[in-house]
Amino acid sequence: MNQAAIDEDEALRLDRQLCFKLYAASRAVIRAYKPMLDRLQLTYPQYLAMLVLWEWQQTPPSQPTVKALGERLMLDSGTLTPLLKRLEQLGLVLRQRSRDDEREVHLLLTAEGRALREQVGPLRDRLLCTQGIDQEELAELHRRLSGLLDRFTG
Repeated sequence: MNQAAIDEDEALRLDRQLCFKLYAASRAVIRAYKPMLDRLQLTYPQYLAMLVLWEWQQTPPSQPTVKALGERLMLDSGTLTPLLKRLEQLGLVLRQRSRDDEREVHLLLTAEGRALREQVGPLRDRLLCTQGIDQEELAELHRRLSGLLDRFTG
C-alpha cells in the first residue's frame, strides 16, 4: 500500500473526524445537563428555547415570533411547533396570533416561565462545578466553536 492510500485510510478513521468529535461532545454535554433539566421538567431543546425567551425578556426583539425563535435556534417549524406546544402545556409560554398578520405567532413568557429562570442559574453552576470545567478553557472553546459555526452558517 502506498503512502497516499495510508494517509487516506488514516484521514477516514472515525476518531479523526471533527464532525464526530463535535457530535459526541454535544451528546455528552446534553447527557450531563439531563439531571438538571429533569428537575425543571424540560428537554434540552425546550431549555434552549427558554434561554432565548429569557434573553428576549431582557432585550425584546422587534418581533418575538415563532419564526424569529426558529431562526435563532436554527430549528424548522416542524421541530419548533411541538416543542412550543409542550412549553405552553407546562404553563411556561403563551402563543398568540398577531392581530396584524394572522400568520405570525408571537411568544410570551408566563409568570411561571419567568420564575423558572431563577432555578436555572444555581443548577447550571453546580453542573459546571461537578464537571471540573476551567472557565478560561470553556471561554476559549466557546470562542472557537462560535467561529466555526459562523464559517458554516455565515
